[in-house]
Amino acid sequence: MPSRHEEERSEEGSVGDGLPDLGDSIDALTFEQILEMDDDEDEREFSKSIVFGFFEQAEETFVKMDTALEDRDLAELSSLGHFLKGSSATLGLTKDEAGTTDEPDEDLCLSRIKAILVVVKEEYAEVEKVLKKFYATPAAS
Repeated sequence: MPSRHEEERSEEGSVGDGLPDLGDSIDALTFEQILEMDDDEDEREFSKSIVFGFFEQAEETFVKMDTALEDRDLAELSSLGHFLKGSSATLGLTKDEAGTTDEPDEDLCLSRIKAILVVVKEEYAEVEKVLKKFYATPAAS
């Protein structure tokens, strides 16, 4: 039985047409909406600038998160995590590792964040690889 997203995609008809397999970490419908803003499908300057700008921001955010972990700054980690989550959702990046439950034990909280951050960095590396490959080849006419 197709998922709700698969039904939406088939109703739209255009998702996936000419797009490579973006994997499970990227929502094709959301990403295609970004691609539709490009003036030139071969150059894709607009969407490429958004995607590559996001990767720069993500890398800067990871550095700040590492520093906040070292400083045991939970408020900063929360702020940076929410920022990264929002930026990711804008591009259609669908993985969501972190929950939003309150944890009174600071050490346990920091330990969980550290473990989640390792996974998130790995997932971003995978997504970055897929999208850089997508932008390295011209769109098919």
